[in-house]
Amino acid sequence: MEIQTVKKMQKEAIKSSGIDFIRLGFALFFLVAVLTYSFLSTGSIPNNVFLAIAALFGAYMAMNIGANDVANNVGPAVGSKALTMSGAIIIAAIFEGTGAFIAGGDVVETIKKGIINIDSFENNIEPFIWAMMAALLATALWLNLATIMKAPVSTTHSIVGGVMGAGIAASGFSIVSWDKMGEIAISWVISPILGGIIAAVFLFAIIKLIVYRKDKITAAIKWVPIFVAIMSWAFITYLTLKGLNKVWPIIINFLIFLPNEKEPSFLTASTFGFIIAITVYFIVKKTVLYKANKLKNTRDSINLLFTVPLIFAAALLSFAHGTNDVANAIGPLAAINDAVINGGISEKTGIPIWVMAVGAIGIALGLTLYGPKLIKTVGSEITELDQIRAFCVAMAASITVIIASQLGLPVSSTHIAVGGIFGVGFLREYFAATGQEEIIAHAQINIEDEKRVLKAYNSELEALGNKNKKTKTTYQRIVDLYRVIDEKEEQIKISKKEVKSVERIEYVKRDAINRIIAAWIITVPAAAILSAAIFFMIRGIVI
Repeated sequence: MEIQTVKKMQKEAIKSSGIDFIRLGFALFFLVAVLTYSFLSTGSIPNNVFLAIAALFGAYMAMNIGANDVANNVGPAVGSKALTMSGAIIIAAIFEGTGAFIAGGDVVETIKKGIINIDSFENNIEPFIWAMMAALLATALWLNLATIMKAPVSTTHSIVGGVMGAGIAASGFSIVSWDKMGEIAISWVISPILGGIIAAVFLFAIIKLIVYRKDKITAAIKWVPIFVAIMSWAFITYLTLKGLNKVWPIIINFLIFLPNEKEPSFLTASTFGFIIAITVYFIVKKTVLYKANKLKNTRDSINLLFTVPLIFAAALLSFAHGTNDVANAIGPLAAINDAVINGGISEKTGIPIWVMAVGAIGIALGLTLYGPKLIKTVGSEITELDQIRAFCVAMAASITVIIASQLGLPVSSTHIAVGGIFGVGFLREYFAATGQEEIIAHAQINIEDEKRVLKAYNSELEALGNKNKKTKTTYQRIVDLYRVIDEKEEQIKISKKEVKSVERIEYVKRDAINRIIAAWIITVPAAAILSAAIFFMIRGIVI
């Protein structure tokens, strides 16, 4: 029996190593292809070797974004079993790539979010190129390490740390915009708290308005279309504000009733979202009414009504992520490309198609090859998710970004999504704790009742013991009282032990919380230190 077990373990190990080898092969092929194309296409340009190596780092960075950051978009859908792992990867890869190509960063700021002052380089392009290369490689390495540790971290914070560290190494601490860094530090707290509160509020509302109702089907017919319509409004507004800037002129030419704006305002985006939400409401209302006769009056049946909206949410989140976070992979690469091609440093630079392709394809490939590990972590290793809880997390992701953008607060999509998962998990603990408190209160009432009975028995025993004349009946009663008192005392001890044994149920895994929060805290300094070290290494090799 033991020999068979060992053989099975050997087969599984061989199979696993074979899969890892295939993954590595695909990854290396992509990296070599990017390196080769970049080098051959810029063969006559000075510093083309730097550009080729930077392209290699950018491709590696994009794959790590796909492996780590994209998990936040589809992880809840997979954890709730609304999507299979393969289905989630296909949807995310398609919509991430589509978002990157269609609406991904018309103009990328060379220095992400103004973290450093490029004037400090005094148009000396070589230190600038080294700094951007160091930022790319350091960020990619940090994301790789975080993925291995199963810690979903902010890609934006990672690249900010990388740029900051390389900038300090190149020109000293004065190069850093510390006000901007303060805003980023604030976002570490704001993002998960906002995401957690919003997700918990929607989950509380769904539970109270639908799940805890005696007639769940009637409640679902009334409220599910409303919740899905709210989600539709949030996503369309979010997508319009954050993902359609590049193609907005085309949209307003097609939809002539929209205001002629260079970029969509919040009023325009929210109105656009409201129109879509009304349409979605009537579609979902009709669908729920059609399914009502087939549904059972259980939470599982209500869960099924949120499956399709959750799939759409995963797709839209992936599209929005592709439009925004692709710049994290290719922003520094686009800056290096501009510096090499034009021989100068610009605050803003357009993104060539080949650079955009490196980001889009790299993110999709990284997700496909190495994304499942983080998808499992986000979807099932923090807290247990069903479709309703996952739906609330998706709602939090879109609504939090809208609120924060209007208030001018910096937030991280990664922190929002994970914070939303924390929020629904802690709300589950609250409901569980409420039930436990009722159990404890009931047990304590019983203990007090037993103590009063025991006190009465002891008083009776004392009174009988003080009698001068004792009959046979008196002695028999005394014996009975001793027996009953012993039984009551033992029963009280057992009840007290039961109260102590009622522990607070933890639906959010504390080791996951500690690991993730620790990774969040050290992301910027870790990427900065690593980037500075790589900058000095590159400068030492070149000089």
